[in-house]
Formats: sequence, C-alpha cells, structure tokens
Amino acid sequence: QVQLVESGGGLVQPGRSLRLSCAASGMTFSWYDMGWYRQAPGKQRELVATLPRGGSASYVDSVKGRFTISRDNDKKMLYLQMTSLKPEDTAVYYCKGQNRWDEYWGQGTQVTVSS
Repeated sequence: QVQLVESGGGLVQPGRSLRLSCAASGMTFSWYDMGWYRQAPGKQRELVATLPRGGSASYVDSVKGRFTISRDNDKKMLYLQMTSLKPEDTAVYYCKGQNRWDEYWGQGTQVTVSS
C-alpha cells in the first residue's frame, strides 16, 4: 500500500521559514517524479515545485528564489524548504509522486502565514 505523508506545516509569521517533509512508503521512490502542490481556500490546486527522478527542479514563478525542493531517495523523503514566507503562501500543501503508470497524493499539511 502506497502512502505519502506530509508533515512540517503550521502557523508562521511573514518572512519566516518552514520545511515541509513528505515520507513515502510502499513504493520504489526513486522511480517517481515528485512534486509539491498547494491549494488555497477558494482556489484551484496549483503546482509549486517539481523534482523529476534524475532531473532538475522547477518552480512556479511566485516561489522562485524562496522555495527549494529536494529529495533523498535512500530515505524515501521529499522536502520543501520555504523561506521569506508571505501571507499568499497560505494553503494546504500536498506532495505527489507519479510515473507513467501511477500517481499518488498525500493528505496535505496546512501552512498558514500570518502575523
């Protein structure tokens, strides 16, 4: 049974940092392209960052220079380091793993940026 479990969300003041983690189980993690998505209240889910297996990271323009996606294939972990957080970064953050056969989502972790 495949599971993706996010953690690390919370309430943080503008300008501060958070690191999200996504723990994978039941899958050969290194075979999957991984990504972080987010969904703010009343908005559609949007892509934040992707890190393909053996590829380079890419980011939505709004987080470039502030967020960094990384992965540890040995530990089956995906990370999102978020710095200089803004109120508009407030959303539920999801990790996703996909390859040509499968697509899996985590349950999400809430990030709230507010003073």
